[in-house]
Amino acid sequence: MPAAVADSNGVIVKDPEKGVKVDAGVIAKPFRAEIKMKTQKLKESGIEAPLLVGLLANKDPAAKKYAEWTGKAFKADGLRYELRILEDPMDVERALNDANDDPRVHGVMVYYPIFGQEESYSGASHDDYLRDTVSHKCDVEGLCHTYRSNLYRNVRFLDYPANNHKCLLPCTSLSVVKILEQCPGVYDKTRPLGNHMSGQTVTVINRSEIVGRPLAAMIANDGADVYSVDINSIYLFRSGRLEKCENETPESCVRKSSVVITGVPVKAYRLPTEWIQPNTTVVNVASFKNVDEESLLKIPGVVYVPLVGKVTVAMLERNLVRLFDNFHHPLRQNEKNKEESKPNNLIQWYTAAAVTALVALQLMK
Repeated sequence: MPAAVADSNGVIVKDPEKGVKVDAGVIAKPFRAEIKMKTQKLKESGIEAPLLVGLLANKDPAAKKYAEWTGKAFKADGLRYELRILEDPMDVERALNDANDDPRVHGVMVYYPIFGQEESYSGASHDDYLRDTVSHKCDVEGLCHTYRSNLYRNVRFLDYPANNHKCLLPCTSLSVVKILEQCPGVYDKTRPLGNHMSGQTVTVINRSEIVGRPLAAMIANDGADVYSVDINSIYLFRSGRLEKCENETPESCVRKSSVVITGVPVKAYRLPTEWIQPNTTVVNVASFKNVDEESLLKIPGVVYVPLVGKVTVAMLERNLVRLFDNFHHPLRQNEKNKEESKPNNLIQWYTAAAVTALVALQLMK
């Protein structure tokens, strides 16, 4: 099986004669090395490593496997991870609020789906309600309303205009972007921010709220035209706008795309490889292989990434460390306490000055 190689900058090198298969672990490695370095510095400073709490309330084997990968990776990289298994899905909201309020917890992750699109007391989708229940100070997945609305408005910082604290982005979608950055001819970092993928056409076959929609928005925010293909519709994400495509088909979208991302959660689904053009980058984010690998790798210049899980876990670690730095680091807490005490100090000073003036007036009588 042809395997991809990388240049001195870590960028994948194409083979003009055939396709190459990329091990996502190669791309994850430098991110995890950076996390290890940061956790080691915390340890040397006597600061306990950030803690992520995972809440698992479904029987999905893919979610369980993801939880296992997460635990192993976090332990290896010096982070802390605690999996809380809930037998009754109705207990998730209570457990989620407990984790939000616990100062020992720096990140919270909920393994979806739990209720899916089942009607609930809290609205049309209880899973959506749970996503918005996670505090933005603990939302390691970047899926709560604060981060989601900032993503769709292309707002990249939490603290405008200081711009010291970056927003978090959804882990799986972010992992795809980081993979694409290392694939030849996809991202051009010499262009201004927001135009790194200008001129590219991308097809994303999935429009879920967890992966497909945020991924399409992220790539469009970087300048690409993105066809978002779902079971019964096709939309074009372009420059912060959404256009329904009445005259496009999945085939027409894929044929004109230099990047194709598949995320169909159905074992029987296969993307026809005859739609794939030479030199296309193909990324599979589904737990099932959405394309026939043997046929795909016969296409000249194709770069194929069959799994993104290792990079997704690296982005999960990265997001946790960012939450810790933004909201939970002891130095950050000290700065917050100083800022909060300033108004009280001013009030005390004015009160003391007023009392002194009154006493002076009394003595002068």
